[in-house]
Amino acid sequence: MKNIVLYLAFCLLTNLVFAKQKLPDDIVQSIQKRIEFGHMPRIIIAKSQISFYQPNNDSLLKAEIDKTFWAEISRTVKEGDFEGYKATCHENAVLVTTSGKNKQSYPMTAALARWKQGFTDTKDGKQFDNVQFRFSQRIGDETTAHETGIFYFTSRDSLGKLLSEGYTHLEALLVKQNGLWLILMEYQKAKATKDEWDALK
Repeated sequence: MKNIVLYLAFCLLTNLVFAKQKLPDDIVQSIQKRIEFGHMPRIIIAKSQISFYQPNNDSLLKAEIDKTFWAEISRTVKEGDFEGYKATCHENAVLVTTSGKNKQSYPMTAALARWKQGFTDTKDGKQFDNVQFRFSQRIGDETTAHETGIFYFTSRDSLGKLLSEGYTHLEALLVKQNGLWLILMEYQKAKATKDEWDALK
């Protein structure tokens, strides 16, 4: 009977570990006092206390950020949805740029004011803008993320003539607030090359 109880406890803990669920502290302490058949149960108990952010969840988190944040950035730029783009920014967001001659840091609100006309022209069909993102490093947890990569931006006039094109190294600090991913800092580091872009496929 004792072996059966121990086996069932072992199975329960194993399932909880793989499900990435956390046991209440009182249950963990009770099990620790009662299960004494080697080191494996203690290891499993310890693992059952690991936080939500695990390798398996890492891919889920990236997919969530891709779908709800980066895809939304691309959509708003393409459609000229200024308010939609603005909604992806934290109220205290900061833009840092060192990709040009002038090294600058200023509130995102100032950048939004400068970019607004481009969104308006896109919405009115006067120009067509697109932006894409690829990443070399992505770090985060349930409520924060640091994304490193390159963005590729193009702008064309109503006849399809290329107005501007550029690859830029990017770092972005995101926070999840009220269920939404928002950018807290955008750092446009330096100009990138097409080869560097292609290497991130």
